[in-house]
Amino acid sequence: MIDVHKIFSDVKYISLDVHNDKRGFFSETYNEEIFKSCGISDKFVQDNISYSFKKNTLRGLHFQLKPFSQSKLIKVLKGSIYDVFIDLRKNSDEFENYGFFELNEENGWLLIPNGFAHGFLTTSDDTMVIYKVDNYYNKEKETGIIWNDSSFNIEWPCDKNHLIVSEKDQSLSTWNDIKESFIEEI
Repeated sequence: MIDVHKIFSDVKYISLDVHNDKRGFFSETYNEEIFKSCGISDKFVQDNISYSFKKNTLRGLHFQLKPFSQSKLIKVLKGSIYDVFIDLRKNSDEFENYGFFELNEENGWLLIPNGFAHGFLTTSDDTMVIYKVDNYYNKEKETGIIWNDSSFNIEWPCDKNHLIVSEKDQSLSTWNDIKESFIEEI
């Protein structure tokens, strides 16, 4: 049996049953019927995996524009992350607000619906994250927001001088620079 907890706007945490014994553990990580019975009806079409060598690796804040916007179902297989999501849905009560959730290899899934920017910071070395998406990746519709955008003042739990950020993510725009261009496409 799984439990679903709403943690921010329409972002949900899904806890899993884990069966431990002297050999280790077993857990059913995804079952479409069980997820549907809990009100999660996204049809996931692609699985992705991300591996980070070092603690303080920052990935994001990414999102895709319509018609390729994506809901994401995220799970940490090894290590731990500080997961951040920003509600960019202009009709939402949480529009332009962010939330966060700490995920590690011992807890469940995080469901982030489409219309959110998403990113995470690794909080341990050797971190592996898997995530399902309900729409295919489209390079032309991919965009993002710079991780240190002053519009959001995200409190990343690290020394900013020791972050590991890709050139691509370091060159993302601020929300104020892209908001008017993209708000109708989110």
